[in-house]
Amino acid sequence: MGVSHSVRRASLSLSGDVSLDSFEVLRAIGKGSFGKVCIVQMKRNKKMYAMKYMNKEQCLNKGAIRNVVREVEILSKLDHPFLVNLWFSFQDAEDMFMVVDLLLGGDLRYHLLQSVYFPKEDIRLYLCEIASALDYLRLNSIVHRDVKPENLLLDAEGHVHLTDFNIATCLPPKQRATSVSGTKPYMAPEVYYCSYDSKIGYGPAVDWWSLGVCLFEVATGIRPFDIHSVTSSQEAINMMERLEFPEEIDEDLKEVLEKLMERDENIRITNSDRLRSYSFVENVSVSKLYAKELQPQFLPSKNHLNCDPTLELEEMIIETRPLHKKKKRLNKHRSVSTKETVKKEENDSDPEKTNGEGRFIEEFPTYNREKEIARIATEAKENAWEAELLLAMAKSDPNPEKVPLNRLKVTRISEKHRVSSSEIKARIEGSLAQLENKNIPEDKRSELQE
Repeated sequence: MGVSHSVRRASLSLSGDVSLDSFEVLRAIGKGSFGKVCIVQMKRNKKMYAMKYMNKEQCLNKGAIRNVVREVEILSKLDHPFLVNLWFSFQDAEDMFMVVDLLLGGDLRYHLLQSVYFPKEDIRLYLCEIASALDYLRLNSIVHRDVKPENLLLDAEGHVHLTDFNIATCLPPKQRATSVSGTKPYMAPEVYYCSYDSKIGYGPAVDWWSLGVCLFEVATGIRPFDIHSVTSSQEAINMMERLEFPEEIDEDLKEVLEKLMERDENIRITNSDRLRSYSFVENVSVSKLYAKELQPQFLPSKNHLNCDPTLELEEMIIETRPLHKKKKRLNKHRSVSTKETVKKEENDSDPEKTNGEGRFIEEFPTYNREKEIARIATEAKENAWEAELLLAMAKSDPNPEKVPLNRLKVTRISEKHRVSSSEIKARIEGSLAQLENKNIPEDKRSELQE
């Protein structure tokens, strides 16, 4: 996607709400079942993000609104160094938007397709990093249900992060999910069992099975089971009865993978405490892990964007409603982030319109992490002042009662994955160079270069 030509100031309401006008759209980098992803730069502070946008009409037709809403609700409550964290969410007449951390290392599927060799040390690091993320999700009563190489993104330094909570679910302790959800080659046996008996159900252990399948694939280049989208549940369950490893795989790694892909979830590795009892990870420092001081050997290329370069061609040539032409397409419509503004637009539009275009999705949450950070900072200052006051009162009182000095709340907000605009644009140029040998119409080629 070419750099936007608009030079208008970022549209930011008096309440500080964010809209599409707040960003400059730079480049398409990914797509999923319900949306696409592009690199954007916030105009007022030049910070770089990834923006996922989902067409309302398509989501309504596919019954996917509920999933999108739930994803925003879940991500707005999460903040972890090995997750792709949410920063903003909003909607306009056509789309719903989620603005998240920008990770430039590409997903593990992309690198597997490039036949990248991942050393044992990196597999150990990936295991511990995602294990810490899964522990955090369990602490927050969330099951991801779609851990796979496409959803494991590397940052510029090679650390791995879990993304895409589109089919995640909130699951309180002792409750079980019963829907058959996930990507078949990575689904745990108990998910398949729900096809026959929904009373069995499953819990957070399914994510650890999926992690085992992913790491097996990263270590060997192939999946442990030959399961595809057309494979029946019974066929998949039968295949899982036997787990075979290549001869060259190290015994300590093999031992961990066997326990991650243990069919009995009561025996399976399902938390980091149990994981650390195995020799493969026993020497990994937890403090250095969270501080990202353990450096992976494989570093993603910094000369280009680590994604399929044809995604940009698809956006420019095939996509009927490309994001970079939205302003012209909507004409008088403006990006909206409040219910009242959208309702006014609906009153001015065709009353007979029944599809998703121009419709306000009431249940879609508007989220602003910057506001949340400011609120927490203010709250921390107020708590500090209160603590100082209580301490002063305790010192001045000759017969002090017990003073509650432990009121301060400690809330961590993850640091943004900061990337300079010059670095992004250099990578975009490198990716465009990969397209030189493709048959691109001249007018489209010039538009890409812009």
